[in-house]
This record gives sequence, structure tokens and C-alpha cells, in this order.
Amino acid sequence: MHYDTLIIGAGLSGLAAGIRCAYFDQRVCVLERHTTIGGLNSFYRLRGRNHDVGLHAVTNYASPGSKTGPLSKLLRQLRIRWDEFALCEQIGSSVVFPGVTLKFTNDFEYLREQVHSRFPLEKDRFERFHSHLLTFNELDLNQQAVSAREIVGSFLRDPLLIDMLFCPLMFYGSARPEDMDWNQFVVMYKSIFLEGFARPNRGVRPIMKALVRKYKDVGGELKLRSGVRRILVHQGRAAGVELEDGRQLTANRVLSSAGIVETLKLCANNREQGTIEANSLPAAGDVTFNEVIDILDISPQQLGHDQTIIFFSSSERFQYRKPQEPCDLQSGIICSPNNYRYTEPLEEGCIRLTALANHDFWLNLPEREYTAAKAEWADKIRETALELIPDYRAHILDTDTFTPHTIRRFTGHENGCVYGAPEKSLDGRTPIKELYICGTDQGFLGIVGAMLSGITMANNHCLNP
Repeated sequence: MHYDTLIIGAGLSGLAAGIRCAYFDQRVCVLERHTTIGGLNSFYRLRGRNHDVGLHAVTNYASPGSKTGPLSKLLRQLRIRWDEFALCEQIGSSVVFPGVTLKFTNDFEYLREQVHSRFPLEKDRFERFHSHLLTFNELDLNQQAVSAREIVGSFLRDPLLIDMLFCPLMFYGSARPEDMDWNQFVVMYKSIFLEGFARPNRGVRPIMKALVRKYKDVGGELKLRSGVRRILVHQGRAAGVELEDGRQLTANRVLSSAGIVETLKLCANNREQGTIEANSLPAAGDVTFNEVIDILDISPQQLGHDQTIIFFSSSERFQYRKPQEPCDLQSGIICSPNNYRYTEPLEEGCIRLTALANHDFWLNLPEREYTAAKAEWADKIRETALELIPDYRAHILDTDTFTPHTIRRFTGHENGCVYGAPEKSLDGRTPIKELYICGTDQGFLGIVGAMLSGITMANNHCLNP
């Protein structure tokens, strides 16, 4: 079977790319190794309840009918209506460090006022920094990686303010320990602080189902249970794929959302053309997380907790790196999916807790010890969060926990790293001709960013080859 474009991975970026290709009458097929769609932003059902895998919030929020911004752009490109995503705005979030809290909503002026009042000596420098950031074109795919720490530090002097700005941006999008590429910092700063958070009432399902429905309506082909064993390379060019069941599919080009390291591994020591050697692969990521999902018999607001998301550090100096312990209890995320401005409240309460994790510990833990370790560290993560929110433990109905082991199992990401490799391929190119990257390792971040990555890479490489 021959296709114009084969796409590896039925996540947000892969499906968005498929829609763009199909709109232009390409024969396109999206391949997914699992039985369901979604990838890093999938959903599942456990003990009679629906859960989201990765969704805390949709960033880059824009109100219905907006003509500018990433969200309105992707809806136009995919020809999807605003109401199909059914986004509801956050109530309000915060960054909490010892002695200082910065609150923010979807109105940047509120955060600006918070920075001015908490850090009066940094007021003018913050304004110069903010103005400089707005002049940067983060969509320039030809730029070189530059340290965000260096640039931010050239404007701001207070290390506490610097760390408080970095904390939510890193937690929601950095594959690099202790730093971010400047372009990714700008992407996340705009998407979180300038545009803000929203969430569909029913989680990520409406978004994923809208994408699949549109993809099939425009003639795209979706193959589930179709994992890729290797990418076929002939004379230095991607020529198709071999599936795990031995079938071969040929194509003019291959677009992969599997990650740069994972994709090139599919080309390594290729029998037809040994272009990529296993020892020449880029470095895999090292930053990953544990997450605890607690389902409650009460809304968090009934306990007095109305914050949407809290990013916190118990130390004035924020550390974002692989911890030596199984999980880092000095920082984390507290997400309350109930705390959005829904037209109808969620049926049950929910608290999601996220902590940096040591992937070596979780990936090498003997199976007989794994379940007990998950429960032990869930308790520790929960106790840390209870320093900032009311004690809800008496109201827990059900709990699920995922670790780097879970992430690697269901996404195939090296080391179970959510944000992939530290070095991104902004233009989507790889050493193999007609093999391109979209999604996490291309570099556009978040729910909206993932879809824009698929759209942009399809536009640049599949529609204008």
C-alpha cells in the first residue's frame, strides 16, 4: 500500500498533521501502536471512571470568535468550530515559594500587578524584560538554541522572581534540567501568562474526538494496533515503514510524532540503508514525573480550595532536574480540574498532584515492589501538597498513580520522559530525507502547541515538499 504521507502516532500533533494533508487530497495514514488515540494526551477508563492521561489545562486560551493567537489559528487551519472544544476558563492559579505568592488568571494585568507589588525593585526591569520578550519571534524555525536563564538574567536581578517565572513554564514544557531554550520559554510565557488556562468540561475527550471525526470526514485513514517496527530507508530517504506484524507500507514521506530519539532508533542499523548508527543518536531526556490522581466525594471548593493550578517550591531556589530520591518533594504541581468556570459542575471532585521523578528508580524497580512503591510515594507527594491545600484525604474515593514506567509503556518515550529530548528540531528535519518530526521534539508545547506543530510541519514538508 502506497501513501503520500505516513504519520507515526495518533496524538494531537499526528492527527492535526493528518487533517491538513487530507484537506489537500493526499492519501494519508496515521499509524498508532495502541488500541486508542491520544498519545501523551490520551484518556482511559478505570474502575468505572474516566481519566485524562496528561491534561491539566489547555494553554493559549482565547475567547470564542477571537481572530488572533495560536488557538484561533489552529481552529481555522483545521476548520473546527470553537464549540467543538467547549473550553471553560480557569478560576485562577498561583506560583507559591517561601514567603511569596504570585497569583495569575487569564488577564495578564493581574500578574503584572502581582510582580510589581511583590518585587517593587524589579518593576522597571520586569517591564523591559516583558517588552523584549514580546519582540521575539518564537515561530522562527531557523533559530539556534539560546539559554533562557542567560537572557532572563540579563534583565532581572532577583533570583527568587526569576525562579518563580521559570517554575510553571518548566513544569509545563521543559525537557532541559534547570533551564529552557529561550524560544521555548517565550512560547510557554505567552501561552500561560498572556493567554492562560482553560479546559473542556469532559476533559481531553472532546478535543481528541473532534480531531478524529474531522480526520475521517476528510478522508484520512487511521490504523490502530499498528506499531512501527522500523522506518524503511532507501538511499538516504525515508521510503515507508515496516509494521510490527511484518506488513510494509510505502510512502513519499514519513512524519513522526514519536520523538526524535525514538524515531531515529527506528532507522538505526536499517537493513536497507544503514544511515543512522545507534551510537550516534541524540541524547534522550532526563526529566520526568510521577502523578497522583485522587477522586473525591466532594468538590475542592467545598473544602475551601478554589485555585485551578498551584505551582510550588518549598525552597527559594527552584530545582528542576532528575532527583536522587524516587520523587522530589521540594516542588510540584497541584491541579484541581473542578476549578474552572464550567456551565455545569463536574460529577466528582478531583485533585492531581505532580512531582519530579527519578526514572532510573521507577524503570528498574522489580515488579513485586512497584505497586507498594507507588502507594508509598503517592502518600508522600500528597502530604507535601497538604501544606498548601486543605486536607482532603477523608474524601478520597479512588486513586490512580502513574510513573515514568507508565509513560514509557504507553508512549514509548525514552526514560519515560514526557517532554522528550532536550535538543529540539524546530524545523522538523532529521538526517534522513523525507523523514520529519512533529510534536514534542519539534518544540511547540502544550495541547495547542502540539496541534500547531502537526499543522506547521504538514504545511512546510508535506504540502510544499
